[in-house]
Amino acid sequence: MQPRARIRTWLGAAVAVAVLGGLALVSFPGGTAPPASTGGPGRPMGAVSPAPHVDEATRTDAVGALLRRRALAVRNHDEPAFLATLDPKADPVFVAGQRRMFTNLAGVPFDEWSYRLRADDALDLTELPDTGPADELWAPAVDLHYALHGADLVPTDRAMGYLFARHGDAWYLRSDTALGGLGRNTWRGPWDFAPCVVAATRYGIVLSHPGSEPMVDRLVHELDSSVEAVSAVWPTSWSHRVAFLLPDSPGEMRALVGPDFPVESVVAVAVADRVDNRTRTVAGQRVVLSPSGVRTLSVASLRIVLRHEITHLAARADTVDGSPTWLLEGFADYVGYRDSGVTLAEGAPDLAKQVRHGDPPTALPEDRAFRSGGAELDLAYQQSWSVTRYIAERYGEPALIAVYRKLAGAGPVSALETDAMLRGLLGVDRDGLVGGWQSYLKDTLK
Repeated sequence: MQPRARIRTWLGAAVAVAVLGGLALVSFPGGTAPPASTGGPGRPMGAVSPAPHVDEATRTDAVGALLRRRALAVRNHDEPAFLATLDPKADPVFVAGQRRMFTNLAGVPFDEWSYRLRADDALDLTELPDTGPADELWAPAVDLHYALHGADLVPTDRAMGYLFARHGDAWYLRSDTALGGLGRNTWRGPWDFAPCVVAATRYGIVLSHPGSEPMVDRLVHELDSSVEAVSAVWPTSWSHRVAFLLPDSPGEMRALVGPDFPVESVVAVAVADRVDNRTRTVAGQRVVLSPSGVRTLSVASLRIVLRHEITHLAARADTVDGSPTWLLEGFADYVGYRDSGVTLAEGAPDLAKQVRHGDPPTALPEDRAFRSGGAELDLAYQQSWSVTRYIAERYGEPALIAVYRKLAGAGPVSALETDAMLRGLLGVDRDGLVGGWQSYLKDTLK
């Protein structure tokens, strides 16, 4: 058995809130909702002629129509129509990148691909460096609205930093990088990095790139049984749909999980684009796998990792941001290890050593320990798993699930409130829980 894989969860991933004011839905099929208001015209230095009498409604309609044509071209795999939406005077590097991206998309089945144009959130372009000649430049907010077939029950939205250029009466897409200096960047999907290959199962998909076939086969073999194993524990309804993403490089993984995430130190990350706990709506859930680390896992270790991450997906709608990390990660580990046959001593060697040296933990793991690294992080995970395992063995698995739903559903609460919830569920407060846990560790790891 290989050492337990270090697993972290990106629970704070991009919780987006739909903006209703000034929202134009640009989709295929469908139409364009009229914006409530529009932003002013951009006038970058030197390259754009003055436009003192801009018809904002006409501009919004024209760019909306451009985005509809672009979306239709993607859905119909119509490369000439797609390339016709690009500015003929755009940087050739941008055009070549768009051509590659279109080709890379060919193997991905989408239930939805459209754009949301928010004309009232246009950038001031007075400080934009010269991007080439145009009669007018405009940078409204644009979101890609897409759904992966076999994985997404509802579409998700990702921000696109699009700059549009007008030549005469015609509008085109000029760039998707020029606005970075103004704070508006373009989200990069797997198709921005290499051709995409999708393998489908009953409960989800594996999206990868050519050359990853052996790893894809392993993931396909584990996906459905992992979903069923998680569903056997987690009683609350969830989508039962999973998208495994297997990037080719740390740079691609970082683009998929966030620029500040330590991708070199993990083997898998569960992410979501949008979570609404009130309506129990979750969009854009993915399990992103390390391009190198996941390939080194044994069969048993891979199974534990995947079930851990899928547990996060299943419980996401019932997990409020700010909930105690020991419970979130400990419960996911509990489900991951549940049918593995791995003993506590085998799965938590650092904790076992600590207990055998007469130094058992005296408190529940703190959130800060999960933001650390190395031995402290490993010990925090091992302790968390052992706490949830203790609760399940001492009070029963339904009690553990009830503790998760109550505490994770409450979010950040005071110590007194936590004690009250624990007493209501288990008959003990935190001190009582820790005392029982210590005795359990001494008996189990002696």
